[in-house]
Amino acid sequence: MKENEKNTEKNTGYPLGYKKPLIIAELGTSHNGDINKAKELINAAAGCGADCIKVQMVYADEILHPNTGEVPLPGGRIRLYDQFKALETPPEFYMEIKEYTESKGLLFLCTPFGLKSASILHKMQPKLVKIASPELNFTSLLKEVAGWNIPILLSTGVSRLSDIENAIIVTSDECGVTSDSKSSLHTTHYTLHTKICLLHCVTSYPAPEGDYNLRVLPNLSAIFGVSVGVSDHSADPVLVPALAVSMGAVVIEKHFCLSRNDPGLDDPIALPPEDFSRMVKAVNFAMEIGSEETIAFYSGERGSEFVERVLGNGIKELAPSEKANYRLTNRSIHALRDINKGEVLKKEDYAVLRTEKVLRPGLEPYWESSIEGRTARNFIPAGEGIRFEDV
Repeated sequence: MKENEKNTEKNTGYPLGYKKPLIIAELGTSHNGDINKAKELINAAAGCGADCIKVQMVYADEILHPNTGEVPLPGGRIRLYDQFKALETPPEFYMEIKEYTESKGLLFLCTPFGLKSASILHKMQPKLVKIASPELNFTSLLKEVAGWNIPILLSTGVSRLSDIENAIIVTSDECGVTSDSKSSLHTTHYTLHTKICLLHCVTSYPAPEGDYNLRVLPNLSAIFGVSVGVSDHSADPVLVPALAVSMGAVVIEKHFCLSRNDPGLDDPIALPPEDFSRMVKAVNFAMEIGSEETIAFYSGERGSEFVERVLGNGIKELAPSEKANYRLTNRSIHALRDINKGEVLKKEDYAVLRTEKVLRPGLEPYWESSIEGRTARNFIPAGEGIRFEDV
């Protein structure tokens, strides 16, 4: 091993053989279903130093109920369900994105939101997969992707330590992971040293930098024996990513756009090319100078009190900006139609969906197979969560 590699590992605490963090440009749905726009985004992200391009495979029916509520958009208020419905594209669209991404020498990453999108994605033979924060408790989806035997990135926004533990148990049981399991994702530049990588996240748009509590990264890695990274929703292009590297992050994910004035749902909080390039440079700089020097640099530049607030106390807890969304953005069991008192529940009567702001949450997803055949004790309106007292 070369001397500079020894120094890098000593300073950053990265696993043996780790070269650099995996930098993910999260395009989400910013392409708006336009393949030419998608390719333009990929080209721009590649030019900024991204290693990986991420998209979201959206099918509205497997994410939320039509009665979920409305969101304000520049053209006026619209049902959130209709907005997701408008983002649906055929499987061929994602396959073309995958092929184009890989032709640029980049990794392709996609988030499935249910078993339908997971089935489509699996046929595309991805090298890794990501589960978004709201799906961290979606048991059947976790079991499905764990069986693919590829690295899984688990985003942990709006979650408690017990939620992460449950997700780790489900995915580990399905894919036979142990703390020393190695992944199949090895390249010249980066290696994920465990099948599961937790992406610490604050689910707020934009997320306050002071809510990030980045000292939780080494703690999560030690508790669960997995790699860790950050899915960053903060507005600052460099602070959270660079400090995350100083805390041992091996993956950095940030939303990417061509302009914050573009009409995509996440474009207002995404990084345009010039800012994404700044982030990549900051991550590389943090890798070069090491943990202590990175913290000292930003303490001098931004103030030690503020940097300490960003680093936090290392205890995994809900961030102030996301606390009110707990159990609302996560998955629970919801009625797909009006269910009258005395009716026997059939599988097609309910689904595991996001609750969001209007509806009430229901049972945790792991009860999904246990309520079939149960009798409704109350009237359950379409869209509302099915609770213990309802069956």
